[in-house]
Amino acid sequence: MQEATNLCNKPDRSKRMNAPYSVVSAKNLSLTFETNDGPVHALSNVNLEVKKGDFVSFIGPSGCGKTTFLRVIADLEKHTGGEITVNGLTPEDARKARSYGYVFQAAALYPWRTIENNIALPLEIMGYSAAEKKKRIEQTLELVNLSGFAKKYPWQLSGGMQQRASIARALAFDADLLLMDEPFGALDEIVRDHLNSELLKLWARTNKTICFVTHSIPEAVYLSTKIVVMSPRPGRVTDIIESTLPKERPLDIRETPEFLEIAHRVREGLKAGHSYEE
Repeated sequence: MQEATNLCNKPDRSKRMNAPYSVVSAKNLSLTFETNDGPVHALSNVNLEVKKGDFVSFIGPSGCGKTTFLRVIADLEKHTGGEITVNGLTPEDARKARSYGYVFQAAALYPWRTIENNIALPLEIMGYSAAEKKKRIEQTLELVNLSGFAKKYPWQLSGGMQQRASIARALAFDADLLLMDEPFGALDEIVRDHLNSELLKLWARTNKTICFVTHSIPEAVYLSTKIVVMSPRPGRVTDIIESTLPKERPLDIRETPEFLEIAHRVREGLKAGHSYEE
């Protein structure tokens, strides 16, 4: 376990000492897509600070810009107004600096590659040595509790295990920021609860900063230090809720009055957001 811990505890850079710094900073961020049917306003005047070590969930109705915002952070979409920085850099420079790992809705594993070779893919692209690749694969498999499955192929694993392998791939090169686009949405409730619990343990062990898209109020409340509630298109932030729950969260915390109170505020924020709908 010590080796896995070493992967997680990356030394802070000199500019990141003392108080938590902003990993993601958005100011009056907007994005408009030009289509044959006219402009589509996906994001409008989004202001948000994500600090080092935060677990931030984005919740809102389909089409409200949650995934679009994640894709702007990752430089997969270009914003058309306002400003955004990732680790103090433009999204493009942050992408080139490999500042983040990205976990998609589907595991997106290559079926002809074993689990270890799927995890190795970004390491191969980045030019890691064979010895370093082996070390990092072993460490990340341990982090996601998949040790012993390195030689298996994706089709030999359950959906939940495939998604854990996808998370391992995103962690393999030890980026500070993890972007997760509704990674558990297609899983049944029992598996989803288990992976929620495992993700919290992983976050505690690695101290990564996580931006997480979800449609589930209980999932958002259970996982997050901060919940960003968004309105229907054009995507606006209607509420930012700082969680008062303790960092240690057993699953039954969801039955406590404090949890239910936060969930109620999220639900009210979602209702209020619909007043923006045109």
